[in-house]
Amino acid sequence: MWEIIAVALVSLAVGAVASGLVVKRVKDANFGVYLEQAKAKAKAIELEAQSVLKGANRVVEDAKFEATREFEERKICLQKEHDARLGEVEKRTQNLNAFEKSIRREHQDAEEKLNEAKTLSNKANSRMREADELLKEGEALKSEFSARLSEALTILERNSGLTTDEAREIVLKKTEERCRNEVALIVRRYEEEAKKEGKKRANYILAQATSRFAGEFAAERLINVVDIKNDDLKGRIIGKEGRNIKSLEMMLGVDVIVDDTPHAIVLSSFNLYRRAIATRVIELLVADGRIQPARIEEIYHKVCKEFEESIAEEGENIVMDLGIGRVHPEILKLIGKLRFRASYGQNALAHSLEVANLAGIIAAECGGNEKLAKRAGLLHDIGKALTHEYEGSHVDLGGEICKRYKEHEVVINGIYAHHGHEEARSIEAAAVCAADALSAARPGARREVLEAFLKRVEEIEEIAMSKDKKGVKTAYAINAGREIRVIVNAKVINDDESVLLAKEIAEEISQKVQFPGEIKVNVIRETRAVETAK
Repeated sequence: MWEIIAVALVSLAVGAVASGLVVKRVKDANFGVYLEQAKAKAKAIELEAQSVLKGANRVVEDAKFEATREFEERKICLQKEHDARLGEVEKRTQNLNAFEKSIRREHQDAEEKLNEAKTLSNKANSRMREADELLKEGEALKSEFSARLSEALTILERNSGLTTDEAREIVLKKTEERCRNEVALIVRRYEEEAKKEGKKRANYILAQATSRFAGEFAAERLINVVDIKNDDLKGRIIGKEGRNIKSLEMMLGVDVIVDDTPHAIVLSSFNLYRRAIATRVIELLVADGRIQPARIEEIYHKVCKEFEESIAEEGENIVMDLGIGRVHPEILKLIGKLRFRASYGQNALAHSLEVANLAGIIAAECGGNEKLAKRAGLLHDIGKALTHEYEGSHVDLGGEICKRYKEHEVVINGIYAHHGHEEARSIEAAAVCAADALSAARPGARREVLEAFLKRVEEIEEIAMSKDKKGVKTAYAINAGREIRVIVNAKVINDDESVLLAKEIAEEISQKVQFPGEIKVNVIRETRAVETAK
């Protein structure tokens, strides 16, 4: 048993020793490996350090080279700046020297001019003294001339039997006759040249304006006809004992004519506005069927309100269509009311639109402001929209309205100029005057009362015949009073004086006669020589 234990212990001891030796040898082997690894790492670190050192040396060399290059470049730049500034300084020095020389030269010139001025002053003083002496001599000669002239006049009076005033009157009269002939000749020559050139240009402009504007023609009448479907309604419109028709005429201010004309009622009135309202009222009454005084009054007030609103809306639409900018609301209402005004049978709104469009085209052709000319043309008769409750002519009323609402000066001038109250001061105002004459003179545009027409024609002929002392033999108004032909005595008046006579007659007609459009004055001078061959 003990032997076994001893053997076991010996085995353990031997194993322990063997284990220790093995462990020691393993440790010794691992230490060698670690040592080799450490040496390898140290070698790698040494190589890396050498590489970093070489890189650092390279960076230092690059930095040194870059610093050297920048230094050289900066040095070169500074040198160039220095040279440039030095050159600028030298240039300024040269300029200062040149300026100094010019100042000295100017100073010398000023001294020379001063000396010349002194010399001229001396000469002027001597000339003044000479002039005084000559003036004294002239006064003496004038006195001598006056004395001799008085003596000559005395001799002439004694020999001719005429006083000084009579002789002067004869001389002045002869001079006036000679000058009149010369003036007439000059006027005729320049007038012919101006007419030749002006007529060509005016015809072109008018042709352009009238051909580009196409207006609708509609003649205003004094009656409106209301169509009704059933003639039985005529009795209801008349009413019991004529009560309804009396109410209609009293409230509407028109004559309601109910006659045998089938399916029609005639409304008669000179006032277009009242006639239009009456037409609308009766149309509504006929459509409604209830015709009695209370209903008539209700419909009438309703239609009046509708018309007031439509008038303002129509004025707005017209201004928008023309493209003339913003217009005051009160003026817009007056523009709409022009539809219910007429002059010589011509609708005022249609006339104003014609004038606006024609004036715009004429102004554009002449280099003026087209929109401003249209605005002036539209508003040139705005005074006609006011009733008789306002005193004054439509020109004065229109001018006051446009001044009140701050219209342009050209518009106001166009209003006054189109009837000759002022001179046209702009292309636009002159275009309005021309367009107004074109619209009024268009055949069929206006109608006149026979008595007024005959009176106007007689006045024109009387004005021409009043020049009988200047050689007028007879005068005839033709072409509906738009032209007058004046026959003159060829032995009393020559061709040049006939030009002056035509101007005198035209000016007198413009001052004394009221007429639409224009009147052409033709002075005819004719010489006939008749012989008979035997």
